[in-house]
Amino acid sequence: MKLISDLNQNLLVDRSLSAVWHPCTQMKHHESLPLIAITRGKGPWLYDEQENKLLDCISSWWTNLFGHSNPRINQAINAQLEKIEHVMLAGFTHRPVVELSEKLSALTGGNLGHVFYASDGASAVEIALKMSHHYWQLHHQPEKKKFVCLENGYHGETLGALAVTDVTIFREAYGSLLQDVYTVSSPDSRKALDGENADDVARRAAKELEQLFENEHHQIAAIIIEPLVQCAGQMAMHSAQYLKLVRTLCDRYDIHLIADEIAVGCGRSGKFFACEHADIWPDFLTLSKGISGGYLPLSLSMTTEKIYRAFYGDQTKQGFLHSHSYTGNPLACAAALACLEIFETDQVLENNMNRSRDLANAFAWAKADSRIEHWRAQGMILAFDVKNSKIKSASTFPREMFSASLKEGMLIRPIGNTIYVMPPYILSTEDTMQMGDSVQRAFDQVAA
Repeated sequence: MKLISDLNQNLLVDRSLSAVWHPCTQMKHHESLPLIAITRGKGPWLYDEQENKLLDCISSWWTNLFGHSNPRINQAINAQLEKIEHVMLAGFTHRPVVELSEKLSALTGGNLGHVFYASDGASAVEIALKMSHHYWQLHHQPEKKKFVCLENGYHGETLGALAVTDVTIFREAYGSLLQDVYTVSSPDSRKALDGENADDVARRAAKELEQLFENEHHQIAAIIIEPLVQCAGQMAMHSAQYLKLVRTLCDRYDIHLIADEIAVGCGRSGKFFACEHADIWPDFLTLSKGISGGYLPLSLSMTTEKIYRAFYGDQTKQGFLHSHSYTGNPLACAAALACLEIFETDQVLENNMNRSRDLANAFAWAKADSRIEHWRAQGMILAFDVKNSKIKSASTFPREMFSASLKEGMLIRPIGNTIYVMPPYILSTEDTMQMGDSVQRAFDQVAA
C-alpha cells in the first residue's frame, strides 16, 4: 500500500513540475530538491500522502493564523457558501463586507474608517500608492507624485509595489520597468554602532529622512514603511520610536504615511496593528495574509475620512479609479470575520504573550550559539542570523537549511542567512519546544 502511495505522490510531483510554474522559484532546483505534495492539514501540521507530517513554522508564508482546517473558519465559509459566493462590489454590497469594514474601522478607533478591498498584498499596496497620487492631483498639487521607501524594504511584486521594494534580485530583473523613487536608510536595529541602542538607530534614520523631506517635500506624495519588522528583508526589526518620528515628519511636510502591515498586522507584532506600538495611525494601512486566516485571497487598504472625502463628488473622474473582479468577495470576508471573532473570544493577543515567551525559550540555544548573531524577536516573530563564516555558501544555505529541516519534520524557509519562525497562534508549549529542538538539529547538520 505504501508503494502505491509513493507512486501516486511521485506522479503528482511530476505533473506539477510539467504544468505548474511555482512562485519565486528557480524550477531547475527541483531536480535536486523535490516538491512535496501536501494532501491535508490539521492545526499547525501539514501531511503528505504517507501521513508524514510537517510543523508549519512559517504559517504557510505568514498567512495561517489559527491552524489548517480550523472548524470555526470552515463553518463560517460553508454558511456563507449557502447564501452567496460572490457578487460584484460595484453597485452592490453584502453583509460580510459591511460587517468586516465596520469591525476593522472600530479596531482603529475610527481613525481609518474607509476600506477598499482587493485580493493580494501587492494589490493593496498599489491601491494605497494610487490613492495617494490621485489625492494630490485632486488637491491641485500634481507635482507631488514621488514615493519614498526604506532600504531593504519589500511591498510586493506588481510594478507599482515593486518600485517601492528595495530587494536587489527584483531590481536587477525588472528595474527598467519601474518608476524612480527615493530610498532612505532602514532603521534596522542591527546597524547600531558601539554604545547605540535601537532608538538611537531610529533617530539617525529619521534624521536622514527629515533632510530628504525638507529638500523634496514639494514632489513627495507618500512614504511607505513596514512597521517594526521588514519581513522579507531578512526580518530586520526596528524601534517603534521610528514610527513616531516618521508620523511627525509626515505631518510637518504634508506627506502621506503608508503603513504596510500585510505581514506584521493581524496580531503578528504583539498588537493587532503594529502601528499601535507607537500609538500612531498612518494615512493608509494595508492588510492581507492573516486577515482571512490563510484561507482565501483577501487584501485591503484602509484610509481616513479626509482622504475619502477628497474623492467624493459629482464627477466619475473624481472617484477612485481602481477595481478588482473579486473585490470584497463574500467567502473571503466571512473567513476574515471568523478570524476576528476568534481574536475576540479566545483572547488571542493576551495568550500570544505566553506563546512568544515559549518561542524565546525554545530558541534560547540560538542566543547562546557562537555561530549565530543578532537574535531578535517581536511578538510572534523570532529570527537570528547565521554568521557567514560558519556556512559554506550564502547562496545555497537557505535550500540546505530548508531541506535539513524537512527531514526533522519542520517547514522553515530561511531568507539568506536569516533563520526565522512565524508560527500559527495555536502552538502548544510542547509543539514550540519541539520546533526549537528540531531546528537546532537541522542547523547543526548544515553548519557541520
